[in-house]
Amino acid sequence: MIVVMTDEADADFERIGDTIAEDNPRRSSSFVRELVQRCERLADMPRRFSLLPGHEHTNIRRLVHGEYLIFYRVDPDAVYILRILNGAMDYEQVLFPEE
Repeated sequence: MIVVMTDEADADFERIGDTIAEDNPRRSSSFVRELVQRCERLADMPRRFSLLPGHEHTNIRRLVHGEYLIFYRVDPDAVYILRILNGAMDYEQVLFPEE
């Protein structure tokens, strides 16, 4: 199975890297690399993590990495990384703005 980063996820990687770089430029690139690798490992066992509580109908799952939440959806041929958000954020408002 392949892992596909959405445009929103790519923007999240960029934002996270920029935020960390303000305090620690060296750690910025290594942390983003860790996030990407964590996402790529979903190809092996994509259904390992549970569906998002209260939003099971969306088929969105979440994986925790440090203080970040990786939101993704599993389709028959690919894992789509939707967003990577800080756990302190109101992720429901970001993911489901119309609700």
